[in-house]
Amino acid sequence: MEERQRPIIIKKKKKKHDAAHGGAWKVAYADFVTAMMAFFLVMWLLAMVAPQKRAAMSEYFRNYNLFKESGRSFMEGTAQVLRQPDQGFRKSAQDTTKGSGAGQLTSDDLANKLRAAIEDKLKSVKDQVLVDIMEGGVRVQIIDSDGSMMFPLGSAEPTPKAKEILRLVTENIANIENRIAIEGHTDAAPFKGAQTTNWELSTARASAARRELENNGIPPGHIARVVGYADQELFVPANPRDPRNRRISIIIIQEKPAKPL
Repeated sequence: MEERQRPIIIKKKKKKHDAAHGGAWKVAYADFVTAMMAFFLVMWLLAMVAPQKRAAMSEYFRNYNLFKESGRSFMEGTAQVLRQPDQGFRKSAQDTTKGSGAGQLTSDDLANKLRAAIEDKLKSVKDQVLVDIMEGGVRVQIIDSDGSMMFPLGSAEPTPKAKEILRLVTENIANIENRIAIEGHTDAAPFKGAQTTNWELSTARASAARRELENNGIPPGHIARVVGYADQELFVPANPRDPRNRRISIIIIQEKPAKPL
């Protein structure tokens, strides 16, 4: 009797996808986007806070002591920092001249102080020392005139008269913490047959004025910049060779109201 052949049965197993692939990645991506939005929101808020508050907040977290601060909450400590006044935080130069608290000196006060000192002690050259309020601070311009030069022609060595003026300016700004910019200017008369140009001369004169201020007591750290403009910013544009175009500008930068040291 012939043996019956058993039928061959093929079983196919259906592969099931892991349930984790259904949509969990969307949740993770949403969390990532939310975290990035929170990060940029915090950065934006910090950018809107006054520099003094940012510094105070940084100092608060740097010196935070869990045991010392255990009696008050994190929000209480942060709120105390944020309630600090915005001293010196100004958005425009116009604001720097408005109002003055105890011990503070506004742009108008500083300019009037310098004018009074010049009128009192430099009567012979008061027409060559101009004080004005410009955007960003108080400017003192020391200018040449016919027969009365602050630097010999072609030289960067201040005359005794220029040194006297710089000494008086130093006496009136030495007790404030504002930074100072010094600018040198020349007329349009070119040098003949020399390697030096008005650019080098104006920069050298500005640097010489810086040295005089520092020798008279201005801390080197208060100097913000020393720049030479040659004949590119003329005092008398109608006459590029007018001696008044040769001048030194000292700018007391008013980023915040001047305070005594």
